[in-house]
Amino acid sequence: MSSIPAARAQITQPQSGPSPIEHIVLIVQENRTFNNLFATFPGATGATKAEKKISGRDESITLKETGLGGQRNFNHNYSGWLTAYDNGRMDAFNLVRFPSSGKTEGAGPYEYVNPSSVAPYWQMAEQWGLANAMFTTQGSASFPAHQDLIRGGTAIDSSDSLIDNPPYGKAWGCDSAPGTKTSLISTYLQVNRNGPFPCTQDFPGSGTSYKTLRDLLDAASVSWKYYTPEIGVNGSIWDAFDVISPVRFGAEWGTNVNWPETNIFNDISNGQLANVSWVIPDGANSDHPNRGTDTGPSWVASVVNAVGQSQYWNSTAVIVVWDDWGGFYDPVAPPLPRDDQGGPGFRVPMIVVSPYARTGSGSQGGYISNTVYGFGSIVRFVEDTFNLGRLGTTDGTSNSMDDMFNFYQSPRQFQSIGSKYSRSYFIHQKPSGLPVDTE
Repeated sequence: MSSIPAARAQITQPQSGPSPIEHIVLIVQENRTFNNLFATFPGATGATKAEKKISGRDESITLKETGLGGQRNFNHNYSGWLTAYDNGRMDAFNLVRFPSSGKTEGAGPYEYVNPSSVAPYWQMAEQWGLANAMFTTQGSASFPAHQDLIRGGTAIDSSDSLIDNPPYGKAWGCDSAPGTKTSLISTYLQVNRNGPFPCTQDFPGSGTSYKTLRDLLDAASVSWKYYTPEIGVNGSIWDAFDVISPVRFGAEWGTNVNWPETNIFNDISNGQLANVSWVIPDGANSDHPNRGTDTGPSWVASVVNAVGQSQYWNSTAVIVVWDDWGGFYDPVAPPLPRDDQGGPGFRVPMIVVSPYARTGSGSQGGYISNTVYGFGSIVRFVEDTFNLGRLGTTDGTSNSMDDMFNFYQSPRQFQSIGSKYSRSYFIHQKPSGLPVDTE
């Protein structure tokens, strides 16, 4: 088990000057731990050797280097997380079981991606900013993670929070099949598989306390868009806002919630980029394991390049984050104390690209932040940038992202990110129709 050098657990306050940021673009990729993508990144906390538990004792294992597209889809539900975590010892990833077969995953989770397979991510980190200590809000899968990225938590009442994925269907939220149940985690860290239908109109109190950044943004007349692939019912399987009944059944569905995801290129070119944008990829471009594709890094680079080469560069912060751990090994135990939402979860990568990204000591100017972040830090950053107030979730208990910026510096010049596939490739790509998680 490794630790983050000089990591800070206290709440840090903004100290880098008034923000010139007018646009935030949050690009959400899938299912990777920090170590899986950045195990050997200079200056970061990574590992190519680990411990596995055999008959109650730890044995050393060397991580396998792989390409991006070939890994299996491992168990990354809360139960798998608890097993791998092993009370902070981070030594039992081999004992996690595949949900479908019940067999242990063995050496499978002990892999990291060859840097050449994710060269655009490394280039962004080398030039701009890399978070060495970003932890997911919960030790769970994509469904709650995407909720955490629009509100900082999944509490539906005073004691229960959403966790794990609903049974696979054609939607994540209000468009789910009749009879769909969510899973809940209680303040006693017990999981109940008989939660309410995944739509806020069915939550206790009709979801009136289940507010998201949409509520704060709308109240302040700050524009936003959520770009999603056209899959399921108009993107609903990938869409965190499909859970939010006033959005799903209101005028913002098909407008603020927008498909296909490649529409962001048109909005940038046409001078219509919203103040806050979430960008959700097609399944083939999501970095999700077992897709057999290597297009994810190029997809992200194409969006970053579109912003960097546009009128919006000097007023924008692009944040790239991976939604959950995907079942892969990471050497760093989440910070204590544990909360009653099943978290913090494991480390995932976060990259910041902005003219105001803090300059680091790396040869290309990249900065590595050791401040402890959570998804609530991203929510907090949006709130602070536009003076929205607080939702009262983990936005109030997570560190500010201010450490990754220097708003006093002159805007840094954009440097184009190299990639294997062009923007044109994604604009003309046939939608894959791939689901989010099936394991």
